[in-house]
Amino acid sequence: MDQRGLRRARVAVAVTFAVHGAVTGSFATRIPWIQDHLHAGPGELGLALLAPAVGSLVAMPMAGRVIHRFGGRTATRWLIALWSLMLACPALAPNLPSLFGILVVYGAVAGMCDVAMNAQGVVVEQRLGRSIMSGLHGMWSVGALAGGAVGSLAAHADVDARVHLAVMAAALLAIGLGVGPLLLDVRAAADEAAPPRFVLPSRSVLVMGLVGFCGVFGESASQDWCAVYLKQVTGTSPGVAAVSFTAFAFTMAAGRLCGDMVVRRIGAVWAVRVSGALAALGGLLVVTARTPLPAITGFMLIGLGIAVVVPLVFTAAGNAAPTPGEGVAGVATISYTSGFVAPSAIGGIANATSLPVSFAVVTALMAAMVLGAGSLARRPAPSERESATAL
Repeated sequence: MDQRGLRRARVAVAVTFAVHGAVTGSFATRIPWIQDHLHAGPGELGLALLAPAVGSLVAMPMAGRVIHRFGGRTATRWLIALWSLMLACPALAPNLPSLFGILVVYGAVAGMCDVAMNAQGVVVEQRLGRSIMSGLHGMWSVGALAGGAVGSLAAHADVDARVHLAVMAAALLAIGLGVGPLLLDVRAAADEAAPPRFVLPSRSVLVMGLVGFCGVFGESASQDWCAVYLKQVTGTSPGVAAVSFTAFAFTMAAGRLCGDMVVRRIGAVWAVRVSGALAALGGLLVVTARTPLPAITGFMLIGLGIAVVVPLVFTAAGNAAPTPGEGVAGVATISYTSGFVAPSAIGGIANATSLPVSFAVVTALMAAMVLGAGSLARRPAPSERESATAL
């Protein structure tokens, strides 16, 4: 493919990431409406919100097989379309059991779409010959912020969530289908064996996945607990406590949008080492802070430090595995598991000890990324290895 076609493919996959993020951000803003509509208590809602994790963890390992069967362009295009349509479904649930079932499917589609679009991003990056994955994940953050902003306005105007989410689903569906033809049509060779229906990661991908696990743990723990930490540990007001999340999200999004420039200068391994050190420094500030300013600064450093970790883990795994989809599926399953574990783990440790002790664990995991960064050393993609052999 010529450079013009690659540039179009890069834009298309960036828009796909943004659409995926916009679905997530839109849904998050209307959870309170769904809770009120179904008269659900906190415990019942919490159980229902575990359903996407169940669906995602079951479906992600199977995504490699789907990509192999239908090709990268078709799989990504139709999965982002289905994911957009799923946005309208939770608000239509008539009761909690129905909501749980809908959210299982919602999570399954989300996870498979996540793997497909990341695999597409890895291939575009390979063909361009320069880092773009951090920026793609930055576009996901931009989409999530945009979807959240529209959702907040809709909630403030008391728009029925069924109407709001249906309109957003239709708009995002049109965008996703519109850019789909510009994606790379990556297909398996005729004699290439299909990956297993349920992919388990290899040893090298497992190590990469553990680096991703640490990064996602820090992200989930910080975004779910930063405001609580500010309020309970530093004794600040709810308004100032809320600023901590905004500051954290801002530095993480900014870090992702600018991260590719850093990776191109110092490479993936050193980028993760520096990132891990920044995140660990931020964790130390959080653990020792007893006033708002150092705590907020600490969360900002954590956000900046973890920004590029998951994109680089996906890139490394996509290059190391026989196919990008297979590698991304393996690390996504490991990495995203920590996103489901982290919030409850922080709460459990805090209940037994204190919130500063909980974030001491986060700090240790941030430091562990420095030690595991070597696993992300650039390996030739399988196609590159075959070309070198032929030469």
